[in-house]
Amino acid sequence: MTIWNTIKRFLTPKKDYGSLKTVTFGDESAVTSNTVASIVSVVLIFVFWGAFTGSKLLPGFLHAPGPFEGTGTFTYTITTPAGDTDDATVTVVVHPASEEADVPAVAPGEGIAKDDATTIASYRSKLLRVDDNDEMGRDQETFITAVDGQPIAPGSAVDVSFGAIRMSDKGTLNIVPDTGIQMEEIWLPSPEAVWNRMTEIATVGFRNFTLAEHLGFSLFRVIVGFILGAIVGIPLGYAMGLSNWFRGWFDPIVEFMRPVPPLALIPLVIIWFGIGEVGKIILLFLAALWIMAIAARSGVSGVRITKIHAAYSLGASKWQIMRHVIIPNSLPEIFTGARVAMGVCWGTVVAAELVAAQKGGGMMISVAADFQQTDIVMMGIILIGIIGFTIDVLMRQAEKLLVPWKGKA
Repeated sequence: MTIWNTIKRFLTPKKDYGSLKTVTFGDESAVTSNTVASIVSVVLIFVFWGAFTGSKLLPGFLHAPGPFEGTGTFTYTITTPAGDTDDATVTVVVHPASEEADVPAVAPGEGIAKDDATTIASYRSKLLRVDDNDEMGRDQETFITAVDGQPIAPGSAVDVSFGAIRMSDKGTLNIVPDTGIQMEEIWLPSPEAVWNRMTEIATVGFRNFTLAEHLGFSLFRVIVGFILGAIVGIPLGYAMGLSNWFRGWFDPIVEFMRPVPPLALIPLVIIWFGIGEVGKIILLFLAALWIMAIAARSGVSGVRITKIHAAYSLGASKWQIMRHVIIPNSLPEIFTGARVAMGVCWGTVVAAELVAAQKGGGMMISVAADFQQTDIVMMGIILIGIIGFTIDVLMRQAEKLLVPWKGKA
């Protein structure tokens, strides 16, 4: 209760002058992120992740119901052509998929139907061919007609204490233990499994490169592609915003290429520039180019004409207006475009590295997916997200430092 009251106190909006401000255009201070709420949301994500994977980092009462593991039994009934019936008991040992289990020894009994035993890995099912053990089977027109006293027929199922028994269309029993609602490790590994894999790759490496080298190569490609896109895109955007001639020439090209996803260009980039580093950087350059051009054009077009008239009235030259009015007032739009472009480049590099790359975060995810190494896939996704978020935070801080007048008239 004390912990909850503390969290609630931090989450409660402050009743001060700032809290009374309404959201208005150009006033970015009206709504700010609650740091405690952000921390709680991240913690809850990991709690849910651990709960649905049976993580050892959480106490047992927080775990979602997991798969049945242990020993269960059920009884089936066979009916002969003469109408006689006999029962047999099947002992089922359900064990973790990562472990092996021995089939328990059971006495067959004296009836036509013989007692049996089998083992099944959790999250799996298994066909039980009782004909191999019973004295009479389908060849003698003897069929299973009930499970635990409940009638069963081909295509139907009967619930038992540890799961369900289904009958195939051919009359074979299919044992299906309860899987609960936890995720199997091959679909979603636990947080500690992902952490252990990350520490292993960070020290031992993956495909002859360490984790830092893989991520470093990806980051290098993104930075180079983004810088090249900004070097070309920003002057192009300025030209389109200041000159009718330039806008007439390049506006159709920019607007045509803007909605085309960078991933759609991968086949052409491979054909034209190959599968090496040049092709990947060209793809990232194209991903950033159009965004930066549009941001710069929008920044120039958004400069208030009154500021330009005021500068002219004070005797400013065209270069002085460009230097002291247009560039400073367009920088906020350019920084916004840069953040968007950097995010698009970071997402594109992962896809670009899926194609014939020897190193990089995308390559790790691609290779791991081929071998169903879900822990590496999860590790790659989390690290890519963290790096992308870090890049965005750094660009926000750079924007605050270099463009302190953003949002101010």
